[in-house]
Amino acid sequence: MSITFEFRDMTDLEYKREQTAFSEHGLEFGNPPEKQERFGFVATEDGKFVGASSGLAHKNNDHYEPYFYLSDLLVEKAHRKHGYGKKLLELLEDKMKSMGIRYIWTWTAEYEAENFYIKCGYEVFTKFDNFYQSGHSRIGLIKKL
Repeated sequence: MSITFEFRDMTDLEYKREQTAFSEHGLEFGNPPEKQERFGFVATEDGKFVGASSGLAHKNNDHYEPYFYLSDLLVEKAHRKHGYGKKLLELLEDKMKSMGIRYIWTWTAEYEAENFYIKCGYEVFTKFDNFYQSGHSRIGLIKKL
């Protein structure tokens, strides 16, 4: 039998098998499959989108894992510098804490929000220099809730 290697996207069926295999592998080491749930808050003004915060919690049976991934935090440019980003972040942090989640982590670009997150109590846990074409770094931040 010969194995063929192809540079292409997986089919839906191949992707489903890959995910099942990851779950099977985790079970071998005592880690049951996790389910992801998205949670978030949206800010609007007169029905128009102003900003949002959201991310993914991992659930194992009936409890959430200790880490929440903040995938999105955005405030439209015209609404920045009014505390809306901080409020969106605080609401999400409080909600995660009430669910028993103990840490929240995220990525940001050096030119975007590193200082904002640090002011909100986050600490840098990694930095990838020259990650972006502009030469800016990609920064990983985490906060204990």
